[in-house]
Amino acid sequence: MVNISESAGDKILEMLAAEEIPNLFLRIGVQEGGCSGFSYGMGFDDEKHDGDKEMDIRGVKVVVDGDSMKYLNGLEIDWKDSAMGGGFTINNPNATATCGCGSSFRTATEAGNPAAEPC
Repeated sequence: MVNISESAGDKILEMLAAEEIPNLFLRIGVQEGGCSGFSYGMGFDDEKHDGDKEMDIRGVKVVVDGDSMKYLNGLEIDWKDSAMGGGFTINNPNATATCGCGSSFRTATEAGNPAAEPC
């Protein structure tokens, strides 16, 4: 299960509405790479694939591919406003190590494929 805070849900719904494309949903995934071994992917999509898991969280349609779900179970997405703008933050209880920029991680059982260059 993926969790989305109220502020993140509101921001995602606002961004989806601005796209003006019907049937868009939020796709969240994981791929090998990043400085810690795995990196997050998050964006809008309108095409589902075999093995996708679909959820409705705070009115946001969220789709996660089956391979990524094991890394994202319990994931929390939040939106933080700051003087420099704002952005999404991710808290992943499965991560045992993360990079300084917060966009990559590794788990206790899998290290992924870390990139040679730093964040």
